[in-house]
Amino acid sequence: MAVFAPAGRRRIGSFAGAVVLLACVLTPQAGAEPVPRVAEVSAVGWVTGAESPNRTDLRFRVHGTDLGIMWTDGRGGVLMAFGDTFGPGGSGHGARGDLDWRANALGRTTLGPPSVGLVIADMVQDSPGRAGEVIPRDTAVQEYTVNPTAGISVRGRQYLHYMSVRSWGAPGHWRTNYAGIAYSDDGGARWTKAATPRWDNSDGGNGFQLAALVRDDRYVYLFGKPNGRFGSASLARVRDDEVLDKAAYEYWDGLAWRPDEARARPVFGDAVGELSVGYRKYCRCWMAMYLDERRAAIVLRTSPTPIGPWSPAREVVSSRDYPGLYAPFIHPEMGSRGEVYFVMSQWEQYNVRLMRMRLG
Repeated sequence: MAVFAPAGRRRIGSFAGAVVLLACVLTPQAGAEPVPRVAEVSAVGWVTGAESPNRTDLRFRVHGTDLGIMWTDGRGGVLMAFGDTFGPGGSGHGARGDLDWRANALGRTTLGPPSVGLVIADMVQDSPGRAGEVIPRDTAVQEYTVNPTAGISVRGRQYLHYMSVRSWGAPGHWRTNYAGIAYSDDGGARWTKAATPRWDNSDGGNGFQLAALVRDDRYVYLFGKPNGRFGSASLARVRDDEVLDKAAYEYWDGLAWRPDEARARPVFGDAVGELSVGYRKYCRCWMAMYLDERRAAIVLRTSPTPIGPWSPAREVVSSRDYPGLYAPFIHPEMGSRGEVYFVMSQWEQYNVRLMRMRLG
């Protein structure tokens, strides 16, 4: 997905639905808004492309890609969903051309803190040595690409929230047809687009086109926002055994959970880009991380509950240091206390980079 492409340049690539399960170094009390101090952020190394130890260019014909949405698969591993993916010549600016383009891809890695790098053990392939699309494209609508935005494993089934991109606009703006959920019952090898739930975007204003998925012992929470990198984050929930039942979703209206999607009200933000949210038991913290297009930076918010109160946004890393950055996704396993690993994409290189953050 293009990030800071000059105006007028044709944009391609994936959006990064980006939710970060960051660690909170403060134990929140009732009504508190813990805001951890970002003590240090450093690059560990590339995860994809010719400059990465994984050499995805040689092993899977993945010369350029973005996102890298991570979640535990319930089988002792971690799945990584990527956006628009290219072969030779497709490692810069997300340029499409005729470069062996695939709308999305999926990799597998092992569970555990990636202190010395993130190892991609395998990718879902459609032929030997070529990563294949896992979410099929929709030929019934005008669709430029179909990109994953969030993933989660529930009761042995894998779920991917995705968006059907109708067209790209100016940097930070794009239009979707709808958002939906695909599922896999074989660990991510094969995926089915469910008929429901779908969030139609025919009027361009639906608030659940980009998403973050996270769960507790009873519910799956869906943090959603409109297409593009602007607008606020709203919140829905569904019982973990009813994820594919659109009628079972409830939406937070600021006071209570309601079955009417039109009642959903923002829980934070006004310029929320690719979004990710997570919970950490050891500190009892909910975390949200996203690209703030206006700041050209990845920011962090924290809260004692998913409905808030959410802290003010704190800058984590800026485009001053990593030009064209976007799409932060946290590794689901923590390192040492106060240490967090996450990936982010960069537009110029059009590949995914592993980062380490220490919270003070």
